[in-house]
Amino acid sequence: MAVPKKKTSKSRRNMRRSHHALSSPSVVEDKTTGEMVRPHHVCRKTGMYKGQAVIDVD
Repeated sequence: MAVPKKKTSKSRRNMRRSHHALSSPSVVEDKTTGEMVRPHHVCRKTGMYKGQAVIDVD
């Protein structure tokens, strides 16, 4: 069974975890409604994508 020979220091442990932080999602302003939406996603309020109606919104 693999067992570490030495204790991992706090510095080394935290340096390894430096890439684990979550990044905030990118958002852009919708041209038709002015709402902030994810890029390359259908607007849920209007159902539009790239100026075309993709889904029916009631």
